[in-house]
Amino acid sequence: MEPLVSLEDRTPPMAALAVAIVAVSTSAILIRFSDAPSVVKAFYRVVLTTLLLAPVAVTRYRDDLAALSGRDLTVAVVTGVALAAHFATWFESLNWTSVAASVTLVQAQPIFVAMGAAALLDERISRRMVFGILVAVAGTVEMSLGGFLSGAALAGARPLYGNGLALVGAVMAAGYVLAGRSLRQRVALVPYVTVVYTVCAVVLLGVAVAEGAVVAPTAYPPHEWLLFLGMAVGPGIFGHTVINWALKYVESSVVSVTLLGEPVGSTLLALALLGEVPDAFTVVGGVVVLLGIYVTATGRESAA
Repeated sequence: MEPLVSLEDRTPPMAALAVAIVAVSTSAILIRFSDAPSVVKAFYRVVLTTLLLAPVAVTRYRDDLAALSGRDLTVAVVTGVALAAHFATWFESLNWTSVAASVTLVQAQPIFVAMGAAALLDERISRRMVFGILVAVAGTVEMSLGGFLSGAALAGARPLYGNGLALVGAVMAAGYVLAGRSLRQRVALVPYVTVVYTVCAVVLLGVAVAEGAVVAPTAYPPHEWLLFLGMAVGPGIFGHTVINWALKYVESSVVSVTLLGEPVGSTLLALALLGEVPDAFTVVGGVVVLLGIYVTATGRESAA
């Protein structure tokens, strides 16, 4: 494992986060191409990600998995449930409220992370970081305004219910980031994500069965499996897993606000691959998001 440790020591955390944001930005495109139910997409993405990591977990980290304390194992299990709840509530919210409202509310998670980090992890949050978070969140609101004003986002029958689900998704995402920041200080990456992803997959399977979604592998053609695998390798391995690695070295508030770069990356990919031309609100909002990320990241020094 020495080469792996050496690679970790040589990798700048912020550079790794940049790679992760590019990877998770492909998620929306892959999801758009797939015709499977949303919960099934999430389930197979997590399952395949876990299977890709399993050989490394078993061969190199068997002792680490066995050495997990009861407390750390419990926190990892709860984190897996939080991740599954994030997927389930956010996807379901899109059935009841507008896309613009859902995306705006679920991207409010940096606010919950900043509050939780200060209260639970004793992380110092500088004024500059607070300002950067607010700027980035304002950028996501700006990007969503285009959908409201153009009428492209259709409201569901129960918008307040859908908005509530999206807000729960934001809180669950914040809990996922905060727990990862805490555990990654003492638990190796692969054992941690193996437990979290496994629990997440089990919970998503339960949700899929409860909703009556078809989860049988034979129900989906080869091109769907290629999309599932793409979700696992891109957003799964190079996205969320790299983000979990970075949580050992970077404050949870910085990691959280950096994730707001995902809508920007997804918009650029949609332009290139789907021919979706962003409106002025989306362009301006994307610039504001990037500015907020920069301000928050550079605000780490004043918080130290």
